[in-house]
Amino acid sequence: MNVALLAKYSRLGASSRLRSLQFLPALQQAGIEVTPHALFDDAYLKRLYGGEGRSLAAVARRYAQRAKQMRRLRQADLIWLEKEALPYVPYWLERGLMPRGVPYVVDYDDAVFHQYDLSSRRLVRRLLGNKIDKVMAGASAVICGNDYLAERARQAGARRIERVPTVVDANRYSVGEPPGAEPGRAPVIGWIGSPSTQRYVLALKPVLEALHREHGVRLVLVGAQPQLAEQFGKLPVEVLPWAEESEAQAIAGFDIGIMPLPDGPWERGKCGYKLIQYMAAGKPVVASSVGVNVEIVQGWQCGELADEPAEWQDALSGLLLDAAKRRALGQSGRQAVEQHFSLQAQAPRLAEILRSAAREG
Repeated sequence: MNVALLAKYSRLGASSRLRSLQFLPALQQAGIEVTPHALFDDAYLKRLYGGEGRSLAAVARRYAQRAKQMRRLRQADLIWLEKEALPYVPYWLERGLMPRGVPYVVDYDDAVFHQYDLSSRRLVRRLLGNKIDKVMAGASAVICGNDYLAERARQAGARRIERVPTVVDANRYSVGEPPGAEPGRAPVIGWIGSPSTQRYVLALKPVLEALHREHGVRLVLVGAQPQLAEQFGKLPVEVLPWAEESEAQAIAGFDIGIMPLPDGPWERGKCGYKLIQYMAAGKPVVASSVGVNVEIVQGWQCGELADEPAEWQDALSGLLLDAAKRRALGQSGRQAVEQHFSLQAQAPRLAEILRSAAREG
């Protein structure tokens, strides 16, 4: 079976790497050959993450290349689409470029429909407000990372909806005490993410400053911009560059992993990947009670939920004072990853979704 993957990014982009590219070896073993086609390459992402912005000329070139790719996919048994083929292009034009007679599945790990229907620009809302709904309705299957996204697919009239969580390769994460976890060591509260979400952890600055005074904690940020550390004042902050090869080792140095989020439409569409990474390393988590975070934390008993600053301080302080509880929650999280939130658990299911979508399409 031959599948053409229209990914948004190369492997450097988290959504593409996690939702599709990391599955390719397992799918190949299952007899499914996937050919990836990235809309945006590594150079584009490096510019974006480095704060250099987007080059309109480069974007135009990538769009032209994607349009050519789409017209050449007639021999595929199935098209695997990440979110949409051409962002900010009307549905009728995007659909016209897709090869006729080739079914497609579409995958969502973010509420990308809100880029359109909640846009501050009236023209965007008018031209694109229901674009994602039409993409969902035309798919042989819509694969969603959480119930918020699945509910949108139901409202759009999707004929088949499958929930597949965002997962990690469990074999890449080892479980144990943080390196150097001897008496007197400063406990580490850790966060992993990208510059686009680093503002969420900055909102916890007063809480983290209080925890530093009371417990001597330090903060480790993986993937944030280096200059973010200056905004935390006297709080000891270490900013580590993100790399796929080193992220698991960096998380191994945490004592507690955090995922603060505001309660907004975009955030409700997130799939809790930070939590799953912490859980894979056997770390307890503290997260805002937003979207799928509630399902993960309460359903798998792997940490604490917090919203108000006082709740964050109580949750983190309680875990810092109770090493046995940290270990128990971390063990529960690791078990959840092995059973459900791992490549090993979900790859066979994804393979069957793709096969059946091709048959039914």
